Amino acid sequence: MSNPAASFEPYRRRLLGLAYRMLGSMSDAEDAVQDAYLRWHAADRNNVSDPRAFLMTTTTRLCLDMLTSARARHEEYVGPWLPEPVVDTAALAPDCRTELAEDLSIALLLTLDRLSPLERAAFLLHDVFDFTFNEVASALERTEAACRQLAGRARTHVREARPRGATAAPAHSGEIDAKHAQLLSAFAAATQSGDLNALTQLLASDVRVVTDGGGKVRAALEVIDGADRAARFLVEVTRKRPDAWWRDEFTVRFATINGLPGVIVDAPEGPVQTAAFEIEDDVIRALYVVRNPDKLRHLATPGRN
Repeated sequence: MSNPAASFEPYRRRLLGLAYRMLGSMSDAEDAVQDAYLRWHAADRNNVSDPRAFLMTTTTRLCLDMLTSARARHEEYVGPWLPEPVVDTAALAPDCRTELAEDLSIALLLTLDRLSPLERAAFLLHDVFDFTFNEVASALERTEAACRQLAGRARTHVREARPRGATAAPAHSGEIDAKHAQLLSAFAAATQSGDLNALTQLLASDVRVVTDGGGKVRAALEVIDGADRAARFLVEVTRKRPDAWWRDEFTVRFATINGLPGVIVDAPEGPVQTAAFEIEDDVIRALYVVRNPDKLRHLATPGRN
């Protein structure tokens, strides 16, 4: 405990995982964890009986403070908001075996974003990070009964929103399996060729396409619902936009994105787009596209330092 860095490091991954789930942003999560470290450095650590609880509580409270300004930014956000995509989900694992421990899906993060900050915190601490409700109550400075209610309301919303039967790629592999790669390749070919019929066959009838440009690059300003609308939109984007997918100057690589099969599009200067595919019964049920450059800076490009 005399060395603040050495005693903090075993908890860093857990803290980063909590902060990312709370904030939906890797850059904000890293800031929260750094602030938690500074408080740990300044604390009388020899009098801390439970470093895990101290650091988790500190990080939770920092995130709750940050959510005030984050929610204000959301209200001013141009077009749909998506969380920052992550590829290395192992770096955000909570080191426990709860049902949702490895779930970093975009659907879950979007659901968390619609909860109140206290609901989100109570649910994550108890259902994901395996805190007892007594520990949650201490962290949130609420009664245990109130925290049970907060987590219960959040749990109901999460169960309603989580896709049933959707197939995720192996959470920590960094690669997608052959079956998903074949589906994504067929999707790319149909989009590039403009084959509306072939593309529609790959989409669920109630597919949703969500594109996040943040008002900084071109992207749809509303969610595109339904296979016909989605297919037309994707073909039109590919045909007409100079910065569309699959152009010769871009490199496309398969990757797991928030545990979902997906692709990262790299330009010579770095990543310019991610697309994560929610797949169910061999069709695409949702497509989440992030183009906002502020949300792509943390993604590494192969061959670049």
